[in-house]
Amino acid sequence: MELKQLEYFRHVAELGSFTRASAFLSVVQPALSRQVRQLEVELGQNLFERNGRGVVLTDAGARLLEHTRGILTQVGRARQDLEDQRNGDSGHVALGLPPSLGTSVTVPLVKAFEKHLPNARLSTVEGLSAYMIEWLNIGRVDCALVYNAAESASVDVQPLLEDQLFLIAPPEPAADLRGARSKSVTLAQLADHALVIPSRPHAIRMSVENALASAGRKIRVAYEIESIPAVIDLVRQGRGFGVLPMNAVKASRWTQAVRVKPIVAPTLKASLSVATSAQRPKSPLMRRAIEVVRDVVRREIRARAPDLARDTEIA
Repeated sequence: MELKQLEYFRHVAELGSFTRASAFLSVVQPALSRQVRQLEVELGQNLFERNGRGVVLTDAGARLLEHTRGILTQVGRARQDLEDQRNGDSGHVALGLPPSLGTSVTVPLVKAFEKHLPNARLSTVEGLSAYMIEWLNIGRVDCALVYNAAESASVDVQPLLEDQLFLIAPPEPAADLRGARSKSVTLAQLADHALVIPSRPHAIRMSVENALASAGRKIRVAYEIESIPAVIDLVRQGRGFGVLPMNAVKASRWTQAVRVKPIVAPTLKASLSVATSAQRPKSPLMRRAIEVVRDVVRREIRARAPDLARDTEIA
């Protein structure tokens, strides 16, 4: 099995046609077909089903495509790592961000990279913390900001800060909720609120459920919504209550249209960390990039709620 065969196979699979893949790769179609056929012979299975419109993956082909993407990504990362080692501060950094942070820190990160690492190229991708741990393992991202992550044999975790979570309430107090007009809400009272909240295994959902369980209470869910802007909009419309960090609220267009209350007794927090792969060495570029990320994220989170003791930094 050769890398060229896997690359050809991936392009045929993703483009759905030998003809289109041939044109994209600038390879004559007979040569492309021969390489893919050799791969099928070696594996002893058909990877494609041919039809009049092109090709579709067989079950075996779909499984191989998943492995192929990881293999080719790892090869690309190895080449990039050696290039970074030679050039010092040049290269590519792929950063994973949780949706609650993406809107508020992406632009400041781009500006910081332009200033401190002008020869580096930054790309960002948003996703749940659980997914980003998988992306680190397969090399889709080089580092990621993750909530409530545990260190493991495959992932290094550097604690960054503990981000305070707040109850996000509609603009008008609900008359039937105890303490609706108060400036804060206790953890026990939180259990009385129907929440618009992401589904498991989202870090905020798990933080809320675990905290309530420790107090002998259960979560009430109105809607399971992954999109943070949509959560805030639904709260604004009175469809329920949200639980979010302050930076997610401040980055929303509906900041002034919802009420934000601290959750107390006890304060509810989510641990934010910088995660990297423990299986790949950190290049000089990656070490410098991590420091830039740490500085920017801390600054932006502090700036979003300067009047509230909403985060505890971890050196």
